Amino acid sequence: MSSSQDWPRIAAQPAPLDTRIRMETPEGIDLILRPAGLLSRSLAFTIDLLIRGTLLAGLLFLLQALGEFGTGLFLLALFLINWGYMVLFEVLHQGRTPGKQIMGLCVVHDDGTPVGWPASVLRNLLRFVDMLPVGYCVGAFTCLYHPTFKRLGDLTAGTQVIYRDSLPERPSLPDATPVATPLALTLEEQRAILAFAERQTGLSPARAQELAAILTEPLQMPSDISPHASVDQLNGMARGLAGSI
Repeated sequence: MSSSQDWPRIAAQPAPLDTRIRMETPEGIDLILRPAGLLSRSLAFTIDLLIRGTLLAGLLFLLQALGEFGTGLFLLALFLINWGYMVLFEVLHQGRTPGKQIMGLCVVHDDGTPVGWPASVLRNLLRFVDMLPVGYCVGAFTCLYHPTFKRLGDLTAGTQVIYRDSLPERPSLPDATPVATPLALTLEEQRAILAFAERQTGLSPARAQELAAILTEPLQMPSDISPHASVDQLNGMARGLAGSI
């Protein structure tokens, strides 16, 4: 039985059909990892295979004019590309080969940290076992059987292939001249002004003016300012705050 101090702690063991793993860091931050299934991994591998094949075909065309010396160089390039392509991209490109990047995948350690040289080399060297007896049969069977879709290379190296979630784009702010706030604001007040400006595209003019009236009161803005002008003033403050939040 593992100690409660071990990191990372899996808060809940995934069900056989679950596609999310919740992990907790020592700082108490929850990480949600989404393991990639066989289909998306196969498509990513196929893309990488096509890229390597195209590169090798181009090298063969260029080197065949050198005769036996060119053949020797091609065999060396064949070995380096077949075995170094995956490792170099995984370690130097945040766990993503071109195929994985197109499919939105990346390789990480079991604890969610970026994959390193030893783990990447080990997981890729064991591909020759996953390929047995033909067409990745062993790797495919293991991937389908394992609850988080790991092949033998991942099980041995302590890695997993997950979906790489993209950060949501922040809503754009309305066009306005940046304006300094009349007094020092707390972080919550600054966020409230920014949230007001970001949500305006989904608000009616009347609702925007109603919310602006609520926000302008603690900002000590003139009481005789028109509702429309208060909206413009808050948009200007949001523009001014956008560079510091």
